[in-house]
This record gives sequence, C-alpha cells and structure tokens, in this order.
Amino acid sequence: MIAATGLAQGRQADPALAERAVRDAMARSGLDHPQAVLLYLTAEFAHDPQPAITAAARAAGCLQVAGCTAAGVFTEEDWVLDAPAAAALVLGEGTGLSPAPRGEAGPVLTLAAPNALDMLWLQGGGQRFGGVSGDATGQGPYSVWSGGRVQASGRCELVLAGSMPDIGLSQGVKPLCPPRPVARVAGHDILALGDGDALASLARELPLSQRAPERIPTHLLMAGLPYGEPEQAVAEGRYNLLPVVAVNPGDKSVTVAGRLAPGTALFWALRQPHAAEQEMAALLDSLARKRTREPAFALMFPCMGRGPYFYGGVDKDILAVKKRHPALPCIGFYGNGEIASQNGSNRLLQYSVVLALGYGHV
Repeated sequence: MIAATGLAQGRQADPALAERAVRDAMARSGLDHPQAVLLYLTAEFAHDPQPAITAAARAAGCLQVAGCTAAGVFTEEDWVLDAPAAAALVLGEGTGLSPAPRGEAGPVLTLAAPNALDMLWLQGGGQRFGGVSGDATGQGPYSVWSGGRVQASGRCELVLAGSMPDIGLSQGVKPLCPPRPVARVAGHDILALGDGDALASLARELPLSQRAPERIPTHLLMAGLPYGEPEQAVAEGRYNLLPVVAVNPGDKSVTVAGRLAPGTALFWALRQPHAAEQEMAALLDSLARKRTREPAFALMFPCMGRGPYFYGGVDKDILAVKKRHPALPCIGFYGNGEIASQNGSNRLLQYSVVLALGYGHV
C-alpha cells in the first residue's frame, strides 16, 4: 500500500490548484498512476467544482476521484481556512476507493451535503464514518463527488478497497457533573434534572462569574447522554452530545438540540481545548494499541467548531496525529457535522473529530 498527500492554495478557485495538489501527492508517493484520489476543495469551488475534479482526474490518470467542498481543508503539512485551496490523497499498490455495495456491513466512508442527510439512510449502510460538506455559513452551496463526477444526490458511500481502517472518535468535552435522570421535560426544554431545576443544576457547575443566566456560556455547553450504565459510560467516553441552545430564567429550564424522554440520564459538559487535546492523545494511544505496525494513511473529519479557531490559532488535533505518527500522510476537511458509529448505531455528531487510520491487508 502506498499513500501520500498534497496541498495547494491560491488567490482564486482555479482548477490548477487541484492538479497541483494531486501532482505533489504523486511526486511524494512515487506513483505514476494512483488507483484513487481523495480530493477536498474549499468552499470557493462549491458553485462549480467539476473543472477542478476533472483536472485532478487527468493529473492522476484515474477516474476514481471522490471528495467534497468544505469551509477548510488540510493535510499533515498545513491547514487552509481563509483562501481557495485543494487537498489531495493519492492511493495505490492495491488500495483504492470503490462504491459501497448495498448492505455493506464493514466501514463505509460517507460524505454528504447537509440537504442530503436522511436519518434512515444514515443509520443504515454498515459502520459509517466521514463528514458533512459545507462552508463557514452552514448554508451552502455544497458539492459531493465520486467516480470523478459531482453527485446530484449530494452524498457518496465508499469502501477503502485493500485497506482495513481503525476508526475512533474524540468529542472533546469535560464532564461537569455525574449523570442524573431528566425529571421533567417539555419538547426541547429540560425543566428538571434530578431533584432540582435544570437551570440551577447547570449553573452550579460553572464558576461563580458565569452563573448568572446572561453570563452562562451556552456556546460551549453540551448535554451528555450516556449509553449503558451511566457513570461507567461517561468514564469510558460512551455518550452522545446535544448542544445547549439556551437557558430560560422564566421557567428555570435549559433548551437543548434534541427531544428527551423523562428518566433519560443526562450530564452537563463543557467544550474545552485542554480536555479535547487530552482526549485526542488518548484516542491515538488507544488506536495504536490495536496494531503492531504503523498505519499507511489517516483520514480526519473535524468540525468547523474544533480546528484552529477552537485551539487559539493552532490545530492541535493535527499536531497530535503528527506527534504519534510523524511520517503519516493525513488528509481532512472542516465540516458541518461528523459521521461515526456509536454504540452500534450511525450518528451525526457536532464539535467532534472522527479519525480513521488506514492499514493494508496482512
């Protein structure tokens, strides 16, 4: 198995950027004819990505070019969020991309536009991993392609032929309290948690300076929903997260981005760079313990709310991968959602990083 990346940026959304990224990746890999290309383009290409896709296919001499547009793109070398850019991963020597067969049970690389997401579709189709195309506004336009062509459906499902990926997830939060049962709820509003008002239960977990309703940092707060025995699930990172949308002093409720049933175990959590950095390092350690050899490449799918803006100008998730695997080709894009399998079900996540490490068959 051979893999390598290339990254090119410029002042305009020029198809030549895609060609340059592919040629740089080919030069690094030594491949004259890759079997497949994973190509990500920044949002400046979204209105008409086909010329760039065609340029990438011609440079590689192969038809299997898959990818999407996004707010930003990156490789192990650098990230680009503020300029037109193309990132490419070339694959060869027995490793490629092919359409996922119907009923595929194994890992399925999934790329989708927000307007193409269907929860019944998402929850089917094997163990999905990937991300949601988009731009910084979250409104579009969006483009997804495979087989060298833009997909009118807005999504693609692929298998990594000749590769066995190990997949992990970092949600990057610090739990603030033990799980408690939701006592009363109305729609998206949690009225009572445990034996007290929901708002009071949240406020008391925050510093004194942030406890007043108008000072609560809702943009950093999440409601955690553990799978299985609640406290053990939290300790092992087995939980889903819902963003906190608002706090409501009038009825002392907290609004979250989902409907919950009474009795559901819930804990409050804080999105925190230090916690995310620690969790990413732990994820890489955990994945490394599964194998006795180095991976051939990495696919990363971080949220736009994670990346360099979250970490104060440095993408520490990329740095964590480089520290653990210094020579590893890595490619990714900053998306509008992350797709991963949790607790046996495919889910759409936010503020997370999905990481897949590709290994060749033994």
